[in-house]
Amino acid sequence: MSKILIRGAKVLGGEPQDVLIDGETIAATARQGEIDWSGTGIEAGDVNVVEAAGQILLPGLVDLHTHLREPGREDSETVLTGTKAAAVGGFTAVHAMANTFPVADTAGVVEQVWRLGKESGYCDVQPIGAVTVGLEGKKLAELGAMHDSAAGVKVFSDDGKCVDDAVIMRRALEYVKAFDGVVAQHAQEPRLTEGAQMNEGVVSAELGLGGWPAVAEESIIARDVLLAAHVDSRVHICHLSTAGSVEIVRWAKSKGWNVTAEVTPHHLLLTDELVRSYNPVYKVNPPLRTEADVMALREALADGTIDCVATDHAPHPHEDKDCEWAAAAMGMVGLETALSVVQQTMVETGMIDWAGVADRMSFRPAAIGRLDGHGRPVSAGEPANLTLVDPAYRGVVDPAGFASRSRNTPYEGRELPGRVTHTFLRGRATVVDGKLA
Repeated sequence: MSKILIRGAKVLGGEPQDVLIDGETIAATARQGEIDWSGTGIEAGDVNVVEAAGQILLPGLVDLHTHLREPGREDSETVLTGTKAAAVGGFTAVHAMANTFPVADTAGVVEQVWRLGKESGYCDVQPIGAVTVGLEGKKLAELGAMHDSAAGVKVFSDDGKCVDDAVIMRRALEYVKAFDGVVAQHAQEPRLTEGAQMNEGVVSAELGLGGWPAVAEESIIARDVLLAAHVDSRVHICHLSTAGSVEIVRWAKSKGWNVTAEVTPHHLLLTDELVRSYNPVYKVNPPLRTEADVMALREALADGTIDCVATDHAPHPHEDKDCEWAAAAMGMVGLETALSVVQQTMVETGMIDWAGVADRMSFRPAAIGRLDGHGRPVSAGEPANLTLVDPAYRGVVDPAGFASRSRNTPYEGRELPGRVTHTFLRGRATVVDGKLA
């Protein structure tokens, strides 16, 4: 059955519409009741009707920052389980970070990840290539070869580590300029964060945990926006987390420089006060910051200073998180809860509408990653990469039901709004009624 009629959905939160999918493409859209579909040659049994009254229809979500762990750490996630989690969360495309084992610093490794994504069939996987060999920050990786490979890499990052050598960063920015690539920087000055365990501030002082100062992030961002301007290249700031970082990016954009930035859902909602529990589920890189930082990030996402939301989905096996704080791995899973957190923090607070969600979670990340076929309008002739959301749903997060292989969510037991009911990848349902198809 190749035809699907989504009936009565609010496209980008607007007026209810009917959307007809034929094969891999959106064939037609019309205001609800405007077309008698029975008179268009669609006979009963030839079309699968999805009744979507009260639901929001968005373009398929795009994540610029996902850790799929394969190859090398299949105990925490695989491309298959990670893309299943992505589909459940409403994503039709994810960018897979390079910190695998072996590192994705060659054409061979990025092609392996890309092909695994093709085989999974739950969402498109666009590999991110490492900036430096082995993420060691000493020698540029095979950027051109990765771009010219079947994977067609456009985004490069040593995420998990900072490209802290200014000369290496400059050379990378110069190199990717040749094919309109972008360097995505994990902004963390390593000398300022030695032994750091959480955000540096009142809470870290009271708990006696090593502090991670905001300036460790801000100093790298300041340097890199200047470098990007100097060589007229594109730099993207990963998981921006402080109010000071917002101001630097806002300043760089006011100069017309080619700078973009992302924020994670957890940095829009959670604060360093949670670390008082010593629960390692709240240990993340960069760390949870203060309430003032959270509000600055929300405002920056609303006004466009921060371009997009990216999950930084970082799965870890049970033994890497169920231990004392100092020994625990950094990171949180986020694909299956991202849209709910954005609904709670941004939509229900009135800071952005659903069209804004489509912009920050689909249009802009696809544009930054130069990802064809995603982040497209919900209109006739466009690829049928779509997400249907029930905004009225309320549910308590239970990681036991996750599609991800890992369970390290900071939202366990928390009630969050909204649920993805259907996800369509080029017209094929990957999620139906909230469950994997």
